[in-house]
Amino acid sequence: MNILVTGSNGQLGSELKDLSVDFPQYRFHFTDIAELDICDAEKVLKYLKTHKIAALINCAAYTQVDKAEDEKPRAALLNSTGARILAEACAQTDTLMVHISTDYVFDGKNSKPYTESENTSPKTIYGKTKLDGEVEVMFNSKRAIIIRTSWLYSTHGHNFVKTILNKCTTESELKVVFDQVGCPTYARDLAMCILEILPKVPSKVRGEIYNFSNEGVASWYDFARAIIEIKGLECKVMPVLSTEFKQNALRPHFSVLNKCKIKKEFGVKIPYWRDSLTNCLSKM
Repeated sequence: MNILVTGSNGQLGSELKDLSVDFPQYRFHFTDIAELDICDAEKVLKYLKTHKIAALINCAAYTQVDKAEDEKPRAALLNSTGARILAEACAQTDTLMVHISTDYVFDGKNSKPYTESENTSPKTIYGKTKLDGEVEVMFNSKRAIIIRTSWLYSTHGHNFVKTILNKCTTESELKVVFDQVGCPTYARDLAMCILEILPKVPSKVRGEIYNFSNEGVASWYDFARAIIEIKGLECKVMPVLSTEFKQNALRPHFSVLNKCKIKKEFGVKIPYWRDSLTNCLSKM
């Protein structure tokens, strides 16, 4: 099976690269914008045909949540238009599309974990453009699944874990919000899940949505405390309200995802977030 991974220089794409050696049954094609612009319909279609791509994992996205408020056209181009172009090309070549989305499609006002069928109501440009991308995939693909995830981190790229570790080298005390709750997701766990379920995706699935994050619940404060404790660092963490930080985009106050569907349909086993964090930090 020939698999194309777009946006392969990001956290998830990089983890898929690392894991690719463990899946010799797949022949991987890793691209980023330098190799393949997902917004160029002609080149995308040609690439899928030339390389006989059987499955496309779309990790390409505009993910800078605050900057998106001022760069809506750019965010929409990558998150919505790009998703449509990929979905249309996949439809023409009978390619399975796995599209990665986000908890930001919700407003964060729930008091129980979000299921895939709950009403969406994004409050940010990032969330709105990602939701638009989901819709494009649903309406333009023939065979596709959408995976929503949250609080992604990895040994690769820029993320919360690296930010905390870097700050601890120069500061003795950190302020971290405690009124935003979700679940950290180790990108390697998500990558492994995707590669394991690929052969199990039904032949007639079209835009089916699944949630994936690590198990458990945490605030950003809990997350920061865990990072520092596991690494054995000397740095005090102070819990503060999100109103103490000025940000362009609103953050969901509650973005815990219900993973029952993906576990039931594909037999996925999901690690607890602290266990995965420990695993990730052991490599940093």
